[in-house]
Formats: sequence, C-alpha cells, structure tokens
Amino acid sequence: MRLLFVGDVVGSLGREAISTYLPKLKKKYRPQVTIINGENAAGGRGITEKIYKGFLQDGADVITLGNHAWDNRQIFEFIQDAKKLVRPANFPKETTPGNGIVYVKVNQVELAVINLQARTFMVPIEDPFVVIDELIEEARQRTPLIFVDFHGEVTSEKQAMGWYTDGRVSAVVGTHTHVQTNDSRILPNGTAYLTDVGMTGPYDGILGMQREAVIEKFRTALPHRFEVVTEGRELVSYCVIDLDDKTGKATHIEAHLINPDRPFRD
Repeated sequence: MRLLFVGDVVGSLGREAISTYLPKLKKKYRPQVTIINGENAAGGRGITEKIYKGFLQDGADVITLGNHAWDNRQIFEFIQDAKKLVRPANFPKETTPGNGIVYVKVNQVELAVINLQARTFMVPIEDPFVVIDELIEEARQRTPLIFVDFHGEVTSEKQAMGWYTDGRVSAVVGTHTHVQTNDSRILPNGTAYLTDVGMTGPYDGILGMQREAVIEKFRTALPHRFEVVTEGRELVSYCVIDLDDKTGKATHIEAHLINPDRPFRD
C-alpha cells in the first residue's frame, strides 16, 4: 500500500494549493490512501464542514487534526457525522466528540489512521503513549497497517513516539511545527518515521502567518495579533510511504516540498 500524506494546510492559500496540486500528486505517485492534516485550514484555526468536504472532493481519503481542532466552533455541528475526520485520540473520551481512529478499506486490506497530540508545551491532555498502546491493540484486531499523525511541538517527544512504536505501527509522521524536517527513515523494526512533514500554504509568511506581527512579537516581547497570509506564493509539503500489505512494515519513505524554489515536476 502506498500512502500520500500532505502536511498542515494553512488558510485559503493552503486550500488553493491542495486543489491545484493534490490531483497532480495522486497522478504522479498513485497512492492507495491520501491523508491531509487540516487543522489550520479555516483561516489558520480549525476546519469547517465545507472545507472538510472540499478536501474529500479534491481526493483526500482522511483528514487529521491537532491542537486547533476546536478553534472553529462549527466543528461541533458536524464532527460526529464526519466519518473520515480524525481528531487527537488522547482528548478525554467521555467529553470529546468525534473519533481518534478511522479505517480506510482498499480492496481487501484496511489502513488504520490514528491522530494523537503531544503534551510538551501543549495542553496537558491524556498521555499519548498510554493511548497509542490501546489503539494499537484495537487496530491490530483488524489490520497490521497503522498510520499515526503525531501532532506535537517538541522533536524529542516525536522521536520518542517513533521509537516507542517501532515495529508496532507502519508509520509515525509528525505535524504542527509547519517546517519539514530532513530525517525521514525506516526504523530498525520497520516503522517509517518523519519528525515533521511541514505545512501547505503561504510560502512567504512565518509558519503561514504575516511576517510583520511575528517579527514584532519577537522584537518587543509584547502580544500581537497573528493573521494568515492570504495572497502570494504557495508551498506544499508532503511525504510518500510504501507499506507491505501483509506485515504492515514500511519499505520506503520520502519527503518532498513544492514551492517556487522547488517546482513540481511530473
């Protein structure tokens, strides 16, 4: 099974980039499952039902989320019915709507897609290392093919999750920091790993935000309102992963960028 995972879609430029490039990427790589992280898709914060359905129409099979999942209140109106939307599984079970794991069937095999949120420098929700053990046990009743989007701030916590689950899941790919890391690899027991896949959206902002406010916050240490860049050049960050259908182990992973300095090539 081949997976295509596109990193954090930010704002309108990110959505436009998905509409433009996702069909081209699917034609080039021919993935069986396409996954998008969409937690910043609605103006940089959250996602709407219209955007969710738009991603599906563009060719996505699953949309993952992260710490901004709840920023757009509309999500509470549709998340229960959004069968291909995955929110971090380690939010409290008793009070959190939606699913932290979904399954995608391709011919006679299934892929489990899990979304988890790290805790360092983030909201102290349930322990993702405890929750992943539970979800691996659940998923392996159905399939050895398990993809994990680990949404976190700290590189060491992401690496820890990769090593902790090595050989028990097919892939651990980080999201949230919006900067693609150059460390894609297959761990010794067969788990594909990438600390952060990067973002899809404005190429000339700072993590997708207008530069001036971010710079002034660092210069003055005073609060500034961050706004998403809505015009200009685009960036697409993604990775491609190949899995063995029988064992669930990864056989290949590669990370890519599309931007004005690295144009798309068929």
